[in-house]
Amino acid sequence: MCGIIGFAGKTEAVKVLLDGLERLEYRGYDSAGVAVVSTDGKLQVKKSKGRLSVLRTLLEAEEPMSGGIGIGHTRWATHGEPNDVNAHPHVGQEGKIAVVHNGIIENYLEIKNSLIRKGIRFSSDTDTEVIVQLLEYYYKKYSNLMDAVYAVLNRIKGAYAMGILCSDYPEQMLAARKDAPLLIGYGEDGNYIASDVTALLSHTRTVTYMEDDEVAVITAGKVEIYDSDRTLLEKEKHAIEWDVTAAEKGGYAHFMLKEIMEQPEAVRKTISPRIADGKIVLEELKGTGDFIRNVSRIYIVACGSAYHVGMVGKYTLEKLLHIPVEACLASEFRYSEPLLGESTLVIVISQSGETLDSMAALREAKRRGSKVLSIVNVMGSSIARESDYVLYTWAGPEIAVATTKAYTTQMVLLIMLGVYLARELEQIGQEEYDAIVEGLLRLPEQIKQVLNELDNYQKIASRYFNHNSVFYIGRNLDYALGLEGSLKLKEISYIHSESYAAGELKHGTISLIEPGTLVVALATYAPLVEKSLSNIVEVKSRGAEVIALTTDKTVNTISSQTSEMFVIPEVQAILQPVLGVIPLQLFAYYIALNRGCDIDKPRNLAKSVTVE
Repeated sequence: MCGIIGFAGKTEAVKVLLDGLERLEYRGYDSAGVAVVSTDGKLQVKKSKGRLSVLRTLLEAEEPMSGGIGIGHTRWATHGEPNDVNAHPHVGQEGKIAVVHNGIIENYLEIKNSLIRKGIRFSSDTDTEVIVQLLEYYYKKYSNLMDAVYAVLNRIKGAYAMGILCSDYPEQMLAARKDAPLLIGYGEDGNYIASDVTALLSHTRTVTYMEDDEVAVITAGKVEIYDSDRTLLEKEKHAIEWDVTAAEKGGYAHFMLKEIMEQPEAVRKTISPRIADGKIVLEELKGTGDFIRNVSRIYIVACGSAYHVGMVGKYTLEKLLHIPVEACLASEFRYSEPLLGESTLVIVISQSGETLDSMAALREAKRRGSKVLSIVNVMGSSIARESDYVLYTWAGPEIAVATTKAYTTQMVLLIMLGVYLARELEQIGQEEYDAIVEGLLRLPEQIKQVLNELDNYQKIASRYFNHNSVFYIGRNLDYALGLEGSLKLKEISYIHSESYAAGELKHGTISLIEPGTLVVALATYAPLVEKSLSNIVEVKSRGAEVIALTTDKTVNTISSQTSEMFVIPEVQAILQPVLGVIPLQLFAYYIALNRGCDIDKPRNLAKSVTVE
């Protein structure tokens, strides 16, 4: 969740570090800090609580930090409150070694108590300080930094990506990784480490992805990567195709709004290369026919918004394939004794491809003999590398913490997968298949049509932004869609919001409806519109204020009960959630805007959850 940047090069490191941290701040913004080793071997450290701007101000007010080797960190707090002392980088008692870290050290208390008994003093409440104090302890013992690093890695338990500096080694930086993302960038002016590629886009497009238990030694002109046995490795380099401008606001007030408005193009990039001659073509799944025909059960495993994609997928894939499909929270999956085996397909969905719970679920599925297909956005990510099959969304960088275009492209791709498999299994007729393919190709233009109603979304949001509680209700695909709409609202506006299956209202939830309660009623799923209308009448009779999401074919039916509506084009039922989520995203955005919330960086949240 934290962001790491490191540089070893021919220019001043501080500028590179601050630029990288700015692009990584969506991974955590409780505090920030940098460490630089000067050419004469002086370790310089500056860090502060708060956003990166606080650190910038601090650096500008003091003598410039000089040196071409440095590491930086932006923090999402796990151990220890956000303050100056708990901010990274952490420095050992002797003042020779600095460490930045993303992850959790599970046995840190045991190690900390052991070091305290040896007379080592701790200044912070973080698990990370254990790393640097232990590293300095072993460095004094072995007088060799690499020996010390390997001794530390053999002793700590948990997840980590770390950057390491030592004042006795003023020309090099070390990096290590296990169960947390870390990549190496190769540039003309030096070499880099980073938590993700967005930090490097303005410096290099050539990267290597570090694997678990690897250690890297990085200088201005050279990168060496070793495995756990200290064997020098030959690592493949990858070219990054993302444009640096894609990770910038481009004139929009917020990344979230920019990314919402990018959805027509993002969906087009997901769809168009995969449709040829009127057929869905998934080259990534060529040669899997025998396996697919023997699949008896599908699990869709994910966290957060990606889990809500999975809920849409459950309804869609079961209808298309006539195979049991279960949507599972990744954080619960491996603890629930799922029925896994060779005839089971596990679909893992993750924007970053680094979500730790999803990664753990993937490994459990493979350990028990199941095939894993992942849907991810970031090429070369850990989940992508460890999956049997990978489908990339090609959505481009997503910077706002609240996902929008990644969610939509994941949903589109999962629907395409379902239709493709249905064709392979001969579970879909030609007429229905052709209609869905045609509908997929029309989606980008229809999303543009929905986005043309910004004034309406803004107007409705301005009327209801002061509500303290909101309920989303819907049936079938509308229920799955409501889960995402509710999450969007709560995560960026801090309004209590819940989504319920509308048929369950009578089983307890309706007791919470009172005069003035705001209900967002989803009524886009054509087969159940009349039942949804009954639910609207039900909550209105108890005093609820209702905003309805419906289609242009059913708007007259719904308008008899509410004048507040988001109206979208009607398409095939399985495609309806792709259009339906757009008004819910914009409603949440404008509510948060009216409440003065920090939309791109909501409190207590980070973009990529790489800790359990």
